[in-house]
Amino acid sequence: MAEQVKSLMGRLSGAVQGFSLAQRTLALIGVAVLVLGAVALSSWMSRPTLTPLFSGLSGTDASAVVEQLNASGVAYELGDGGSTVLVPAEAVYEQRIAMAAAGLPADADGAGYSLLDSMPMTASEFQQQTTYQRAMEGELARTVGAIEGVETATVKLAIPEETVFVEEQQTPTASVFVRTRAGQTLTADQVQSIVHLVSAGVDGMEPTDVAVIDSSGAVLSAVGEGVTAGLADSKTAEYEERTRLAVQAMLDPLVGVGNATVNVSAELDTATTERTTEEFSQPEDVPPLASSTTVEEYEGTGGSATGVLGPDNIAVPDGAAGGTGTYRTESEDVTNSVNKTTEVTQQPAGVVQRQSVSVLIDEVAGAAVDMPALEAAVAAAVGIDADRGDQLSVQRLQFDTATAQAAEEALAAAEAAEAAAAQQDLIRQGAIGGLVLLAVIIIAIVLARRSRKARREAVDLGQLDAAAALPVVPLDGPDQDALPVLPPAPEPVVPDTAAIKRAELTALADDDPGEVADLLRGWMTPTGRR
Repeated sequence: MAEQVKSLMGRLSGAVQGFSLAQRTLALIGVAVLVLGAVALSSWMSRPTLTPLFSGLSGTDASAVVEQLNASGVAYELGDGGSTVLVPAEAVYEQRIAMAAAGLPADADGAGYSLLDSMPMTASEFQQQTTYQRAMEGELARTVGAIEGVETATVKLAIPEETVFVEEQQTPTASVFVRTRAGQTLTADQVQSIVHLVSAGVDGMEPTDVAVIDSSGAVLSAVGEGVTAGLADSKTAEYEERTRLAVQAMLDPLVGVGNATVNVSAELDTATTERTTEEFSQPEDVPPLASSTTVEEYEGTGGSATGVLGPDNIAVPDGAAGGTGTYRTESEDVTNSVNKTTEVTQQPAGVVQRQSVSVLIDEVAGAAVDMPALEAAVAAAVGIDADRGDQLSVQRLQFDTATAQAAEEALAAAEAAEAAAAQQDLIRQGAIGGLVLLAVIIIAIVLARRSRKARREAVDLGQLDAAAALPVVPLDGPDQDALPVLPPAPEPVVPDTAAIKRAELTALADDDPGEVADLLRGWMTPTGRR
């Protein structure tokens, strides 16, 4: 086996030595490309699939987790600026169990209600109240952190002490600090969700008692005010964009894309109002609930001072006279049934107070459009209400299309340049691949030819001598050279078996002289004779 390998290496070395400089260069390039491709393929195939072990970690927690992974000898990678730790997929569950046993990652916002488990029996009332408040803060922070787009959240509660005086009782307040994920912002609905979630989790807290602040310092919701102007503006912009797209979608099939523009300006009420109305009415044909009548009557006789007063208000003598008197009083108290109707109306934030809509149509594309009908359709689509001051304007004007055409031509030129660059890149890669393939083919052809020459049979010199002994016929003319006279085609002859065996033995002796010598030596020994 070693001799065969040595013979193969010798033939390969001889073939390489027979290459020209260009062939050697191409061969080296081909071998280098094959080696690099094999290394890259093996590296890619041997790379494990990484899965997030933990995400959203703080710097302290990430450092502790990485230290634990280094101690366990598990490969890892960091992502998202060091807040995400990735490990091989087959080790995720095992490492999570190991991290939980080590108490990682630590909860920076408190352990929630688990803090109550470690409270000692001798804790004072103040310690109990403080621990309970910390537990509530931790649970609320965990819940807020589960909202999409929120990376971490911290909740701080201000719960006043209870008092027996109702007038002095204060309502609790809460402040929520949120850090959003990279490239994400909280919408108005998400802020409202955080506000209602926190206020509903604390007894006696109203939604207006919650403040929400993001990591950039922007106040998303203030105590006593609710959603701030920033989110209110975003809600207004959202309504304007939604209305504009609705009108634009109605106009594009009518006049064509790009032949109509829509502008919407709206004013929304950002305050939440509540109105309570009570109405009282007396039902008909219903007997009273209660009725009572009181009568008071007096009768009697007796003298009384009568007469006419004289001058200076002095009574006239002998003016008294006898007489009789009566007194009667009657009162009635009736309690009737009364119907009472209480109506509570809540008006949420975001109600449209006023809006203005402007529509412009290209006079060429919209020449056949019925403008009154179009104006009525737009008014119905956006909900124009003249009583609240809404305005609608639909005009047909001439559009300037030069800028749009220039932009379209520039875009087409950029796309053509990008396509040409991609085509050149593809051609370059194809040329490199073709050169590598051509080099491999040339190397294969050269090696095949060398191998074919090495396997060529030896020429019998006796046949050459027989051909030289053929009779020749002199040529007429100045040319004195003679050509051999070819005999007629001979009859098929039986191959000489002895000559063939002799040639095979000679070739075997040339290829492997050591083995032939050992064989002959074995035959020459007495034990090897037959």
